[in-house]
Amino acid sequence: MTGVAAQCCIVGGGPAGVMAGFLLARAGVEVIVLEKHADFLRDFRGDTIHPSTLELMHELGLIDAFLKLPHDKVEQLAGQVGDQVIPIADFRHLPTRSKFLALMPQWEFLNFLTSQGGRYPGFRLLMQTQATGLIEGKGGIEGVRAYGPQGAFEIRAPLTIAADGRHSILRDQAGLSVQDFGAPMDVLWMRLSRRESDPAQTLGRFDAGAILVMLNRGDYWQCAYVIPKGGYDRVKQAGLAAFRQKLARLSSLEGRPEEIRSWDDVKLLTVSVDRLRQWHRPGLLCIGDAAHTMSPVGGIGINLAIQDAVATANLLHAKLREGAVTDADLAALQRRREWPTRATQWGQVQAQNRIISTVLSSKQALKPPLFLRLLGRFPVLRRIPARLIGMGVRPEHVASPER
Repeated sequence: MTGVAAQCCIVGGGPAGVMAGFLLARAGVEVIVLEKHADFLRDFRGDTIHPSTLELMHELGLIDAFLKLPHDKVEQLAGQVGDQVIPIADFRHLPTRSKFLALMPQWEFLNFLTSQGGRYPGFRLLMQTQATGLIEGKGGIEGVRAYGPQGAFEIRAPLTIAADGRHSILRDQAGLSVQDFGAPMDVLWMRLSRRESDPAQTLGRFDAGAILVMLNRGDYWQCAYVIPKGGYDRVKQAGLAAFRQKLARLSSLEGRPEEIRSWDDVKLLTVSVDRLRQWHRPGLLCIGDAAHTMSPVGGIGINLAIQDAVATANLLHAKLREGAVTDADLAALQRRREWPTRATQWGQVQAQNRIISTVLSSKQALKPPLFLRLLGRFPVLRRIPARLIGMGVRPEHVASPER
């Protein structure tokens, strides 16, 4: 393989890249999607499918088939401060057809989207294929250099979409400037088995100096243990036994922290919150984590990435079919998506600085703050965080046609 061409080349087979590829191919655009791995099977990727994404599945006529995939429904979220459990969000009143979060392995989600994309002749997915560099031309970016099973080759396209995540190679090579807003924490991910006698609901547990989020995944808990930024080495130095003891105290899952046999069972997520000042250059557009890295607060990074993909298809499908995408078109896409991104990141930074930092630095037993006590006392107030988490800021709807 020496060279191929398409109307759009998408680098990155995560939620943003695959959704954009599917929707563009559905609208009649010739698309090549590059994914550097051989499959989508990776642990501890974001598995939360929000009601706004489920609404998109409904708009596409795919919701029934989608919900046949393995998933767990979360209709309410609660937090535990000390010994007190407080309801936080209730999704059952959202103005959507699916009034719940779906916890679904990300590989199931991505396999579903790629199978749907495969229905259209313009959709082409190249696995085990990594972009190695941008092709620069006089008028801007003209495609990418890539390496796959057949060796090195070039992909020429009027538009290249960088959806290659928070460590995007393309945004670095394009020289796009990044604003870093910082994060006071990192997250350790792990699994603990779940029993029938365990609580059914997904929980966030807050105690002096410690935060543990437990996601009910049916036969196991997917656990996120929040630590101060750069604190993983200190956790390891204290020893695995001390770590298990902290998990046992926070989780109330007697005996199960012993299932963590070594540090290999613990995965570190280095948390960052950043955003490109400009998401594009002529011939290049960044979306998803490549344009804006999100905090895990609220689990809304996937939702925002998918919204970027929908807006991209809505605004650019006709231009791509005509081969006439301009830098002004890309700037319009950024204007469409930048405000929701700014608002969401602002909320995440406030939560990090005002809540998470306070809890992680606390030495005394915690008491629920006023806003949590109000959520516990007045059920109607739980609709507010449900709306913000479940639908986000200015959710997108499918406007690109099926051709």
